[in-house]
Amino acid sequence: MAWWEGAKETRVLIAQDPCTGGKHHAGQFLSLQHPKTGNTTSYLYSNGVLQELQWFKQCFGSWFLGDYVCEDGRLYTATPVDPVFILLPVFDEARMKKGNEPGKFRQLDEIIYVDGYPGYQMLSQISDKTMEVVCDITEIGSTKFFRLNDEKVLKWLCYKVNQLKRILPTLDNNFAAQDEKDQLFDAVSIIREYLKDEPWVNLLCNKLKLNLQDWTNAQEIEKLAPSTGNGPASFNPVQENNATNKKVAPTTRQAKKVKIEKDSHNIKDMFSRATRKRG
Repeated sequence: MAWWEGAKETRVLIAQDPCTGGKHHAGQFLSLQHPKTGNTTSYLYSNGVLQELQWFKQCFGSWFLGDYVCEDGRLYTATPVDPVFILLPVFDEARMKKGNEPGKFRQLDEIIYVDGYPGYQMLSQISDKTMEVVCDITEIGSTKFFRLNDEKVLKWLCYKVNQLKRILPTLDNNFAAQDEKDQLFDAVSIIREYLKDEPWVNLLCNKLKLNLQDWTNAQEIEKLAPSTGNGPASFNPVQENNATNKKVAPTTRQAKKVKIEKDSHNIKDMFSRATRKRG
């Protein structure tokens, strides 16, 4: 945790020490577009490493920081994310591709200039080397020009999926017990969190011979039907299935109700009555 001058609010963040490696560079929070949804999302950029932020919060909680109480009990964590995922939509739009044409070569400064998001320009130092793996590059004099290449992107995505397939079985016994196809589905589902379905997820599934529709249907089956009541306890599958003039089976367990005591009194009244009787 660091105390930053001018910060309006205090938060607890677990992140890599910026002093690692003998160099000290204060981290910066960047507002970038999420690569899948396009929504504004905060990232931490420190020592050339881009990190995504996650947070966890219990129902009630605060932090005691020395003599200060931080009302926000959320715990934030910063974990490294491959910048290619974050920059992929920016480079895709910058090439101005039409139909089957490969698009245009653009200078890096032009590509990472995104109106309303100056944070992308802070990534100029890592964008050059990072995006070489998925781009065609041509040089005129000392100036480089980049153009996203679909085939290179697809090869890079397949490499990421294969990496996850090797790692997932080592993380949990449930993953290790899965067959190869289920492991492949799980790996693609993780990658999908950072990609738009069109075109990247569809191209990836076609390459891996996965049926995206079957996969989506399988995920929907695992989800419970939404409740029509005000809370989880109000959902009753028997009532939902027999809603048309049918009685609920007598064996159906009803949600427990809070027991309300009748004729209850304040404990002070009990002591006051005992005192009056003695008199």
